Amino acid sequence: MLRSLFIDFNAFFASVEQQERPELRDRPVAVVPMLTDHTSCIAASYEAKRFGVKTGTLVGDARRMCPGLHLVESRTRTYVEYHHRLIEAVESCIHVEHVLSIDEMVAELTGPVRERENAIALAGRIKERIRRQVGGCLRCSIGIAPNPYLAKTATDMQKPDGLVVLEKAELPRRLFALGLRELVGIGPKMEKRLHEHGIYTVEQLCTVDRDRLREAWGGIEGERMHDQLRGEPVYRAPTRRATIGHSHVLAPVLRTEKGAHSVLHRLLQKAVARMRELHYAAGGVALSLKYVGGERWSDELHREPTQDRIALNAAVQTLWERRERFAADPLAVGVTLSQLVGEGNRTPSLFRGEQKHAALNDVIDQLNEKLGPQAAYFGSAHDALKLKAAPSRIAFSRVPGLGPGESAG
Repeated sequence: MLRSLFIDFNAFFASVEQQERPELRDRPVAVVPMLTDHTSCIAASYEAKRFGVKTGTLVGDARRMCPGLHLVESRTRTYVEYHHRLIEAVESCIHVEHVLSIDEMVAELTGPVRERENAIALAGRIKERIRRQVGGCLRCSIGIAPNPYLAKTATDMQKPDGLVVLEKAELPRRLFALGLRELVGIGPKMEKRLHEHGIYTVEQLCTVDRDRLREAWGGIEGERMHDQLRGEPVYRAPTRRATIGHSHVLAPVLRTEKGAHSVLHRLLQKAVARMRELHYAAGGVALSLKYVGGERWSDELHREPTQDRIALNAAVQTLWERRERFAADPLAVGVTLSQLVGEGNRTPSLFRGEQKHAALNDVIDQLNEKLGPQAAYFGSAHDALKLKAAPSRIAFSRVPGLGPGESAG
């Protein structure tokens, strides 16, 4: 029985840019955080991928690999707008059960649409509705299968603009042609562990029993993989976030004590905004610095869980002032908020200062939601913002709301 329909929008950021700018269509395009060779590609069009350019490729390398490559600075707001338009288009055909990221969503098949022919017809309607309502450059691969895991796997089997159906009767044999790394959840480390257990192919993976896979994975995830590959539904309890953090490699102009300090506060303000959006409070704050030459320093503070920007700014400042000094220039910085507790699961603060700051924190949230994520910020981050360091970007596991002043990321 077919139960899940998974939609993966192909080369999403680059496709949006090609839709917006006709002169980029059928040309190699790379989306970058800023127009410099000292950064990496966020996304690449299929025309660029044919030359080997992909997410994470250094811009300088991408230029050498792909003559005529068009670099486009990332625009967060535009991608979010297209994301919501795509949801509308899909919703006009079937309810979107879960939005997994800005370029992935899954729908649950019910009733007659679980039949193969009806599911294929539905996928065709979705593709056509996207083409008419959003644009022809926004292609997607659709996977249809007995569970979301296999539906996601199916989207990777035919790109771009693919449509693959995996029925339970043909499982797991239909998967045997895939490589281990083509399955979601198997990266380099997991592949190595499977090799250590004598598993080198997907066919071998699919023929071993649940106990052996549990041993290979070191836990229940191995049993889940066994069931998923055979089309069985698998339940996962909701995950609880443990940390929220950001790191950033400093541009040469910011490789100073003052520059590193400003970027750290910029990263903190991004992390706090995300934490408050998720309705958490943090009991731990950690800083990390890496220096030219390889020296590293890190430290952390623990306190009563708080959502207060001023209290967390003060914690970062305390850590900064007790950092270890090195002769070399700072190269990269990071901030992590930890010991997260749900907003409703903590005892109200005994500190009068935090209670007094509640209204200020709420106003900052409202301004940034309405006018964009950089509308209101503490002055300690000003130099980083002025030089566009650590810009707001799309987090693939979530999609931010729209604010009329939201800047490109």
